[in-house]
Amino acid sequence: MTAFNPASLSPAAGRQCLRGLFDAALQAVDPLQSVPRHLPPRPRGRTVVVGAGKAAARMALALEQSWDGPLSGLVVTRYGHGEPCRHIEVVEAGHPMPDDAGLQAAQRIRAMVEGLGADDLVIALVSGGGSALLTAPAAGITLEDKRAVTSALLRSGAAIGEMNCVRRHLSSIKGGKLGDACGAASVWTLVLSDVPGDDPRTVASGPTLADDSTPADALAVLQRHGITPPASVLRLLQAAPVVRARQALGSRECRVIATAQGALEAAAAAAQAQGLRTLILGNALEGEARHVGMVHAGLARQVALHGQPAPAPLVLLSGGETTVTVTGQGRGGRNAEFLLGAQIGVADLGRVWGLAADTDGIDGSESNAGAVFGPDSWARGQALGLSAREMLGRNDAYSWFEALGDLVETGPTRTNVNDFRALLIV
Repeated sequence: MTAFNPASLSPAAGRQCLRGLFDAALQAVDPLQSVPRHLPPRPRGRTVVVGAGKAAARMALALEQSWDGPLSGLVVTRYGHGEPCRHIEVVEAGHPMPDDAGLQAAQRIRAMVEGLGADDLVIALVSGGGSALLTAPAAGITLEDKRAVTSALLRSGAAIGEMNCVRRHLSSIKGGKLGDACGAASVWTLVLSDVPGDDPRTVASGPTLADDSTPADALAVLQRHGITPPASVLRLLQAAPVVRARQALGSRECRVIATAQGALEAAAAAAQAQGLRTLILGNALEGEARHVGMVHAGLARQVALHGQPAPAPLVLLSGGETTVTVTGQGRGGRNAEFLLGAQIGVADLGRVWGLAADTDGIDGSESNAGAVFGPDSWARGQALGLSAREMLGRNDAYSWFEALGDLVETGPTRTNVNDFRALLIV
């Protein structure tokens, strides 16, 4: 491969370089690659496949292509993220706001696993987004109650672990309750992780995995973020914890099959193949998106001005899930907001490119995966009469990158290991 030549790197070529690294990251965590390596032995009895998440349909397709024997089941994924499976039914439902399609799918999934015997196997395909998609309100609360709490959490800046703690205690299926319903059947859970730290109990709120949090923990999250829930939710969380009776259980196995770390390592390998040094800053970085972006900009400045912690040309890589506290009325997405914060911090340097995108192909509620900038972006924005700082202040980062033609659009990727961020300094 031709060695990287920073002297001849055009703004367009720098963008193309970063997009290539993102594509390498996506390929490394494609369920078609990861699922076949982690399948259980075929059981004596039935094999029932259930699942939820943005990657659930592609995980189901990968399973169908690799499984030697009969199987049936149902998975629920986000609208537009389906795959043409033959034996496993794919239902599409609402995300990030739960809807009636997700509720009905959850009810059907529970019914499929109830009554299975010791010779039967449940394969649970779990990925990010499942908390909203697999919605089954706990007794005493409604779907509208859950939607109200979800909306407040999304706007509050709560971390994903905090959000999913609340979701588990408002659900009759998450936090291990679906696993309980499997009874004596063996349960093999495959997790495609989108959470910092890769705790499988947090991904999709752990429908088949035991939960050690309490209703008091969930209530503390709401209080910490100033959220007043519906009265029915408050009553539920204030009630004394209920110890759930467990049926005689079959074997339980859980495997995390793809992570942000794997995506970052694949991107680093792709960069190194071009002669670029790389530095992975972390796979589980959290915090307010614009602030994390500004910290990344500070690191890029240190590289550009002082050659520390490594000299340019260098690619800084990171993953994780930032949050956005919504105070304005603009169009955002946490990756766009991160990237605009970073761009502001390096606008005077030149020779810096950046890309931030969600590996599921959707940045927040917009249709883009994220955005990219180059050393020409700042001047082009000014020529259009745009103020990056004002737009960031009103949570309108999407509009900045849209105006510049710098959105990254992939469509649904049907995988999901959270955010991918890269800064190229030459």
